[in-house]
Amino acid sequence: MTTSQELKSPTGCPVSGLAASFDPFGTEYQSHPGLSMADAREEESVFYSPALDYWVVTRYEDIKEIFKDTDTFSASITLDQITPSTEETVAILVQHGFNPGLALVNEDGASHRERRKAHQDPFKGKEVEALTPRIRELVTGHIDRFVKKGRGDLMVDLFQEAPITIALIFMGIPDEDIAACRQFTLDQTVFMYGRPSPEEQKQVATNLGRYWEFTGDLVEKIKQMPDAPGWLPHVIREGQSKPGLFGDNELQTTALAGLVAAHETTTNASGNAMRALLENPETWARVCDDASLVPKAVEESLRYDGSVAAWRRLAVKETTVGGVTIPAGGRVMMITSSANHDEAVFENPETFDIDRPHPNRHMTFGFGAHACMGATLARQEMRIFIEELARRLPHMRLVEDQEITYLPNTSFRGPQNLLVEWDPQLNPVLTDRP
Repeated sequence: MTTSQELKSPTGCPVSGLAASFDPFGTEYQSHPGLSMADAREEESVFYSPALDYWVVTRYEDIKEIFKDTDTFSASITLDQITPSTEETVAILVQHGFNPGLALVNEDGASHRERRKAHQDPFKGKEVEALTPRIRELVTGHIDRFVKKGRGDLMVDLFQEAPITIALIFMGIPDEDIAACRQFTLDQTVFMYGRPSPEEQKQVATNLGRYWEFTGDLVEKIKQMPDAPGWLPHVIREGQSKPGLFGDNELQTTALAGLVAAHETTTNASGNAMRALLENPETWARVCDDASLVPKAVEESLRYDGSVAAWRRLAVKETTVGGVTIPAGGRVMMITSSANHDEAVFENPETFDIDRPHPNRHMTFGFGAHACMGATLARQEMRIFIEELARRLPHMRLVEDQEITYLPNTSFRGPQNLLVEWDPQLNPVLTDRP
């Protein structure tokens, strides 16, 4: 058996015991990535993981510098699969004509800046705020379905349902096509960032291929709707006014990215937020009594247990991070959840504190040129979820002794289930609805 002393990094340096034992699919990391990296931040903040073949970076300032230095660190590997696809999986995707273009998140340089600028208008605060009434109506409608039952699963009953429809509305999918879009379950988290079995890969590839074919027809339909609102119609108009900026595969990729993001970010972030609030009942009571505290609760939950645990970059030339040499071609994994628990930046980071000054310094939405464009929409959805749950179910509590599990992967996290209970007889009598 190979010992940790025998393992070498690509630079020829020995791999430490801490680095050799790092397992992003293990219980400790999956339970809470940020907390699990405390020893690394203190003892070995940058290390090579032979299990992943990545250089792992754990401290806030180092991660921030990597995000900023787009000349040295390319985003090109951001969407690379941790576990490569089998030949059979590739064949399934080819059969469906799956051919995604660059998705902004894995694009560099001038083309990224130009294309990102063309995407931005629908993500501006005023545009997102205009969606508030429809989002709130949708959320309250979902809560209506379970509010009198006394027990539920917030993930299944609300957070895995509403964000998909909200994402499709935001994308500008015609109302008559929303139900058809909702049928597709893409399960990208494990496919891209985990260790899926060959059978799991085949299942996801089939769904991806079917959705890709569906979006091809959808893009053609929306092209015939020149004044339609939404992200996808906006991008189509931008492409028509600037020939060569977007091809059809980039337009289909936009439709794919919107549906995936609804699962991988907002669904998970909302589940993490409600878990944190309900595990801190005094804080939950304060939020229920004072809705003005909700934005602070959203921001602290994004720091404390955000839905994005890690981002990846490729070192295009030899460089140094945290005093450690990373060779040209070295793949880098930035544990942003660890950055959000860096004691050098956040006092008492393991405490969930909605009164914390500047919690929005967190790295959950990235930083710099690739900062998440959908952050405003995600915050808006989370705010409405918490406001409506606090208004309708202030006496809600977590079911005791439940095992909260996460899909094992390196980068995106949210509870698979979040069981809650309450006494329906204590439900507030509400005579109006915002």
